[in-house]
Amino acid sequence: MAVIAWIVEGTWPAVVDATLTHASEDAEIVLLHVTGHEIPGIAHGAFAGLLGRGHPERDPGTRLEHLAATAANQLLLDAADRLGRPCTRIERTGRIEQEVVLAAQGAELLIVARDGDRSRLGPKSLAPADRFVVDHAPCPVLLIWPEPAPDLADLPQPPHHR
Repeated sequence: MAVIAWIVEGTWPAVVDATLTHASEDAEIVLLHVTGHEIPGIAHGAFAGLLGRGHPERDPGTRLEHLAATAANQLLLDAADRLGRPCTRIERTGRIEQEVVLAAQGAELLIVARDGDRSRLGPKSLAPADRFVVDHAPCPVLLIWPEPAPDLADLPQPPHHR
């Protein structure tokens, strides 16, 4: 069984640290990064619409795909270095939330960092992709704050009954 650490720009160090804390010594660690297909797809479409399909070597969508792959690879290497123990690095491309849920099939644990509005407690601290993953993951999910959690002063108060 594997522990999947979902590596996302900006929150990955906390996910790696949580993996070190919560994964057993004999757990298979998988560092997972998913690159969305939306932006390269938009660039491909805009290029084809404006300049036609006659010059694929000039398609900016292809350049964006290469840049994203290079950045994802470096991010996974940095995460593996921080982890400091054997792991598998997986880069997937597609609809982010769907790919994370699919990758978590059969996992022992999925570690996810909040990636929404982290200035206050509550459901908005989960970005839409995080919310989908938490709601649909086929395994237990460890949901972490990538920095100290906000003060409990933001906790909604129950209505007063008279």
